[in-house]
Amino acid sequence: MRVCEIIGKVTLSQWHPSLKGASWRLAVPLKLEGIEGKQAGRTEPIVIYDEIGGDTGMLVAIAEGPEASAPFHPEQKPIDGYSVAILDHIEVEN
Repeated sequence: MRVCEIIGKVTLSQWHPSLKGASWRLAVPLKLEGIEGKQAGRTEPIVIYDEIGGDTGMLVAIAEGPEASAPFHPEQKPIDGYSVAILDHIEVEN
């Protein structure tokens, strides 16, 4: 699971039938430095599947790989990243 910041929306002209009605977001995974607000902690943007209403500027927790499609068992969906939580607050302890 990783923490990401949503930076935009993605619009598809075609999609797999099992993904009808989904929202897609462009998100930047954050390292510890990114969570602390430093530019160096931001990584390459990825596209995520969002059913929880994440919007631009929000922090979300995402599942990736096989875990991303686990909530849809037994009907597996062809996704690589799934937004599992909107994060209201992150506290980092040293």
